[in-house]
Amino acid sequence: MISAPPLDALPWMHHGFGTRHSPPPAGRIATLRQIHSATVWSVRDVSGCLGEGDALITDEPGLLLAIRTADCVPILLADPVRRVVAAVHAGWRGTVAGVLTQTLSQMRQNYETKPADLVAAIGPAIGPCCFAVGSEVPLPVVDGRADLWAANRRQLENEGVTRIWSAEQCTMCKPETFFSFRRDRETGRMISAIGIR
Repeated sequence: MISAPPLDALPWMHHGFGTRHSPPPAGRIATLRQIHSATVWSVRDVSGCLGEGDALITDEPGLLLAIRTADCVPILLADPVRRVVAAVHAGWRGTVAGVLTQTLSQMRQNYETKPADLVAAIGPAIGPCCFAVGSEVPLPVVDGRADLWAANRRQLENEGVTRIWSAEQCTMCKPETFFSFRRDRETGRMISAIGIR
């Protein structure tokens, strides 16, 4: 597992970005059938696969929020003031749909989270070195490549989040460490998770 130092500094929660070698997390886990949307679930008192969507939020101790990726961007959020956490799956469709913006909106509405209090971690994903796109991807493009890390960082910054850490590890470049759908087509998924102790 890969950890984000700013999240490591919060002793009340635990987290990790999975690699192809990471064991699956254990315990009470909430997941979704990911559909590349901006659908966000606020989770209490339940675990297992809750339905369709691409982001999970909770303030419940003992529950792990988990998402699966193989090039898409995993984003983990923690509010150390209100002790709320979120896990977000942001592929290019979810990024364009504003899944991260919608997650922050739900955190404000349901938990009174203030963006200035948040700590955000952007995990390994396909990097701008490898994400060659055409006109089907409505994101800023430089030399035919899109930068999902930067697009999601901009969404966080536009919402007022200032504490943002990014792994900046490209899943397509590192076959020994990460699964990549664009590289391999048939592949596994990494699991990234966050929870309150």
